[in-house]
Amino acid sequence: MKIKHLLHNEIDYTRWDTCLSKSCNQLSYAYSWYLDIVSPNWEALVSDNYEFIMPLPIKKKYGISYLVQPILTQQLGIFSEHIIEQSIVNKFIKKIPSFSYELHLNEDNYSSQNASLPNLVLNLNEKYEVISSKFSKNTIRNIAKAQKLQLKIQSGIPNDEFMNFYYSVEKKYRSAQQSIVKELITKGISENAMTLYGVYSASNSLIASLCVLHSAHRITYLLPISNVEGKASSAMFLLIDSIIKSESGKSVEFDFEGSSIDGIARFYIGFGALNKPYNIIKQFRPNFLIGKLNKFK
Repeated sequence: MKIKHLLHNEIDYTRWDTCLSKSCNQLSYAYSWYLDIVSPNWEALVSDNYEFIMPLPIKKKYGISYLVQPILTQQLGIFSEHIIEQSIVNKFIKKIPSFSYELHLNEDNYSSQNASLPNLVLNLNEKYEVISSKFSKNTIRNIAKAQKLQLKIQSGIPNDEFMNFYYSVEKKYRSAQQSIVKELITKGISENAMTLYGVYSASNSLIASLCVLHSAHRITYLLPISNVEGKASSAMFLLIDSIIKSESGKSVEFDFEGSSIDGIARFYIGFGALNKPYNIIKQFRPNFLIGKLNKFK
């Protein structure tokens, strides 16, 4: 297999997105529109005829080029409609054109020499009654609590309403990152790849919200947020249950994006999610090149 390194202006977007749409391990993070926002000027490794593709999220600091996982992009790595054997993963890794990198491969890119992170995923291909029978007692109790409070769920809430609510609660994103989030949501909705949900109290106040990223076979829990009342009301339990109910019986997975934090992991596991870990690959990451990566919940 011949693997080529392509600069940003050499990438054929049509062939790239076609390959990704046919991939057995398709993830929305790797579409050209998504990469253009989270990693402008990204480069790529591709095999002949774009049968195997790997995005390279390149950055520069002090004139030095390096690769680092972009904001709101849990997994990247190699994508293909063909089986991605470990030998292929190793070939792509060897072709990475940077002496410094820290990248997250996807769950289908196995490499025994690298560390892994957990990712909790729930298969929705069964009936809701079957899926919900595996909910934990705590999850069932919290859903019932929210139902008694007569909370209302709405999909397709306005972008500005979501953004204003999100940043009235979430304080850790810098202003530069806020512009990326806003652009990503605007573009994602125009691409029919994102949906914004809101949970409202009985008095019609927004108390929780969620941006989900979806592709053909995956719904990703991308940007969840709850204010004090939303947390006290268990609003996010009700919202996730509602999405599971509407999407159950389909060939779809609900991807919770993590987590290594015990309390958050228990929340996801409470819905019956199972661990599908992904590998991290690193090489020469000096302190002056290490920045804060985006959160992985």
